[in-house]
Amino acid sequence: MRSTIDHHAALIYVMVLVAAVDRRMSDRELKMIGEITATLPVFADFDRQQLVKVAQDCAAVIDQDKGAEAVLDLVQNALPPRLRETAYALACDVSAADRRIGPQEVHFLDIVRRRLGVGRLAGAAIERGARARFMTL
Repeated sequence: MRSTIDHHAALIYVMVLVAAVDRRMSDRELKMIGEITATLPVFADFDRQQLVKVAQDCAAVIDQDKGAEAVLDLVQNALPPRLRETAYALACDVSAADRRIGPQEVHFLDIVRRRLGVGRLAGAAIERGARARFMTL
């Protein structure tokens, strides 16, 4: 298992982890991860050819005993404070991408929010923004 990751991998790990929390990654969630890494400024210097490898590395950690905790430890250690709200926003966007967020995902997002040190008020604003972006008629 890797002992350290960079900030790009940390952001991808958090998205993959949230997508995998319900034991299935939907096509919409996978597409969202691809779109995020292709368009957001934080990924401007990321080699997109590495996306699949980084996601596979994350999946390998998830598959271990206490994998989710191990991923969150890696993410928490890799992210500078200025990117923690960004990470939480990306997690919320991936969760909202398939337009159904179950109780297990809500609970897990709360764990992610707390582990990243995102305050409740900031977290609620980020969550509301994600719901608004993915609302359909």
